[in-house]
Amino acid sequence: MIYFVATPIGNLKDVTLRALEVLRSADVIFCEDTRRSLKLLNAYEIKKPLVACHKFNERSAAEKMIAAAAEGRQVAVVSDAGMPVISDPGGTVCRELAAAGVPYTVVPGANAALSALVLSAMPADRFAFLGFLPDRQGERRRLLERYAALDLTLVFHAAPQDVDRYVADMYAVFGERPACAVREITKLHEETVRFSLSAGLEGEKRGEYVLIVGGAERRESELCALSEEEHIRHYMAQGLDKKEAVKRAAKDRGVAKSELYKFTINL
Repeated sequence: MIYFVATPIGNLKDVTLRALEVLRSADVIFCEDTRRSLKLLNAYEIKKPLVACHKFNERSAAEKMIAAAAEGRQVAVVSDAGMPVISDPGGTVCRELAAAGVPYTVVPGANAALSALVLSAMPADRFAFLGFLPDRQGERRRLLERYAALDLTLVFHAAPQDVDRYVADMYAVFGERPACAVREITKLHEETVRFSLSAGLEGEKRGEYVLIVGGAERRESELCALSEEEHIRHYMAQGLDKKEAVKRAAKDRGVAKSELYKFTINL
């Protein structure tokens, strides 16, 4: 069997018991960077053959995994931190395995995007994960424009040197929105900073970032097409209390607040 194993995103104690079990029983471990993976493996006294599997050699790595699986060997696949495939190498490997009919499974664990979403205190019932943005500004802005109308919380990964230009382009495309930057998750210097896109993120940028950005405000006509309860829930999902949500919905609909209170019984 081939196992895609999530690894800690910072604190090595966040590795799961099952992940350790799989890594210890693996015949070979494919790593994004063998040097980075050794830190985790050495911490838990795991000594196994390591093979590189990064974005430049995924197809050849997949061929080696398929051959190992055919020999009945157990294979583990890890990235430097978090879940392989998600903003990390592994996607091509999955497609090659699926095409070859080779079964594989996943060992879940730490995830930076979801952890940051919790820390941001922004609506998490519905969100879109967009990962890293393109390097070229034109491509980056065109991608942002595709998602500008979504009324969902947006989640991005960003290297420290990219944060300021990401935020500047988000403001140019989205306009004013609330945002949150989370870095060094699970580490000693974990930090969560809430800001507006117009103001930008102040200070020196260090460590890997997750940027959380509020979704687009739904148009009044779209909101009024919802049921009364859905309309109120929309505002509550943005962090408003029930009383304020009723007030906003009543204003949108041009009705008295008292007409909407009966729709809050189940909220």
